[in-house]
Amino acid sequence: MNDKSSVKSRIEELRDTIEDHNYRYYVLDEPAIPDAEYDRLMRELQDLEKEHPELVTPDSPTQRVGTRGDRTFEEVTHRIPMLSLDNAFSGDELKDFDRRVRDRLGTSDPVEYVGEPKLDGLAVSLHYEKGVLTHAATRGDGYTGEDITANIRTIKSIPLRLRGEGYPEVVEVRGEVYMPLEGFESLNSRLSDRGEKTFVNPRNAAAGSLRQKDARVTARRPLEMCAYSVAVPDEDVLPDTHYACLEMVHDWGFRINPEMRLVTGPDECLEAYEDLLDKRDSLPYEIDGIVFKVNSLADQDRLGFVSRAPRWAIAHKFPAQEELTKLEDVEWQVGRTGAVTPVARLKPVFVGGVTVSNATLHNIDEIRRLDVRIGDTVFVRRAGDVIPQIVKVVKDKRPEDAGEVELPEHCPVCGSDVVQMEGEAVARCSGGLYCQAQRKEAIRHYASRKAMDIEGLGEKWIDLLVEREMVSTVADLYHLKKEDLVQLDRMGDKSADNLLAAIDQSRRPELWRLIYALGIREVGEATAKALAMHFGTLEKLSEASEEALQEVPDVGPVVAGHIHSFFQQSHNQEIIDQLRDAGVRWQSVDVPAEEDMPLKGETWVLTGTLSDFTREQAQERLEYLGAKVTGSVSRKTSCVVAGESAGSKLDKAESLGVRVMDEEEFMSFLKAHGQD
Repeated sequence: MNDKSSVKSRIEELRDTIEDHNYRYYVLDEPAIPDAEYDRLMRELQDLEKEHPELVTPDSPTQRVGTRGDRTFEEVTHRIPMLSLDNAFSGDELKDFDRRVRDRLGTSDPVEYVGEPKLDGLAVSLHYEKGVLTHAATRGDGYTGEDITANIRTIKSIPLRLRGEGYPEVVEVRGEVYMPLEGFESLNSRLSDRGEKTFVNPRNAAAGSLRQKDARVTARRPLEMCAYSVAVPDEDVLPDTHYACLEMVHDWGFRINPEMRLVTGPDECLEAYEDLLDKRDSLPYEIDGIVFKVNSLADQDRLGFVSRAPRWAIAHKFPAQEELTKLEDVEWQVGRTGAVTPVARLKPVFVGGVTVSNATLHNIDEIRRLDVRIGDTVFVRRAGDVIPQIVKVVKDKRPEDAGEVELPEHCPVCGSDVVQMEGEAVARCSGGLYCQAQRKEAIRHYASRKAMDIEGLGEKWIDLLVEREMVSTVADLYHLKKEDLVQLDRMGDKSADNLLAAIDQSRRPELWRLIYALGIREVGEATAKALAMHFGTLEKLSEASEEALQEVPDVGPVVAGHIHSFFQQSHNQEIIDQLRDAGVRWQSVDVPAEEDMPLKGETWVLTGTLSDFTREQAQERLEYLGAKVTGSVSRKTSCVVAGESAGSKLDKAESLGVRVMDEEEFMSFLKAHGQD
């Protein structure tokens, strides 16, 4: 770009673009590009102006820190400008900075620096008179900020009165207000639950919280503040070094960053950079680099400032955790529990230290909330080992042919219906027994103790059987042969015999066990028992309408919908037929007549040890008589059966006046109702 007119045109274009993003960031709190993209634009402008100093103008973004905020808050003029820092993006640039420092100081000796994490928040200035906080302001454009005193007073890590003695009569402490990651996630979760706009990242959350008109809102936000500098009218009262100044500020009651360290020379600076980069993802707050400051205040004074930044400090930036890219497509994946999840296919982009081409979109509700469409330009965020995710859409760049994303009607793996129950965010494939994506989970659940109780068929063996293609559905378990099993690693003759015997024993299950083993969504042990007792056969259950299902105790519209949808899938019926063909014969239940269910509508609790029954056997007898058996005592409990060593449940029942039976009374009761 040697032609001067084209250089001038590009400079003007960059200035307009940067000023527009300044306005979006500082005034609207709605950034349209990630920090890394902003840094690239600013760096390009700086380089062009450096090559063509005659084109530099006073109103260029390079000649000031930012832009002024809106007029919601009163303006505050900073006594000492709050300038920004120059950036280094490589080790060579950091070494160049160190060389410039030594050249200006006229020394070949290594320079001592303070390395401080560069917190990703909002810079503020706090003024104290006679030890009492008098006013606070944002950085604003570096020369004029906004008065946020009322909001700052709500942050508990900021002292309203300085601790100790000996502090100057007038003092200014500067620092970064930020939002810890845990607080950020919690805040966004609450906002989302209320249907309100969420924040893109913790930095925006901190800025938005500090600029609330109502300080009571700020008080509810999890903000923290970390001090990074101090200024006084008479600098003779300060220690000789920046590090000592921060220790002094800490004694006054301010938080300083525990990761701060002293280093000497550029090699130790780079070592500190790498150490902090390694720690980055384990810290409870976000940082985007490390700031190196000349430790000696006398040397800082000698080095001075350029128009927008001190010559004695630099920010060595980390790889960006947010970038812009294009959403090229959305594909749907099926998890082991049947969850149908959208995955964004992206134009590859380098973010968070790796090249990212895929990102999670969570669920269809999140797609609708973001209003993301195929072809959109999007913010992609990746922090450490966290799965990359799309956090924002740049709607100004949306193409006219951007395609809407729709939830598929059928599972992309097995073709079964995809269902999303009212009130649930996750959509699921309804082909639980048949769907290949779910088969490991389906087999594990089928074999579990409370289901078909196939002892010895653990997760390791299930993984091997599926991966060797020896088992595709639960029905295939009944066709396994010993000569095939012994080919598996660590499966000897005895282990194979034991596993086949356990599988064979599962061919005559109680009906409720089979119902539970089918893995119907939200059908647990108690619901399976209630369904078996109500319908008596699997055939009647599978033919029941949603209305008929809701006649079963504790089966509401949602669970009825899951059950009905499961049995409507032909794939699931095929697996049940295959189980029957493999010799699995579930036992029908003699559904008791209404007059034989004297405990219908009652809730009973078992506690302590019974000598004649196991807890499970006693529960089955009560359930046959119509009772619901629960594990906790309340005022709604009808009766508590207390065996030996009954504890707190018995005490609570007596305190609430709930009826109590000892084991002798319980046995007489069961005998009187034909259940002994």
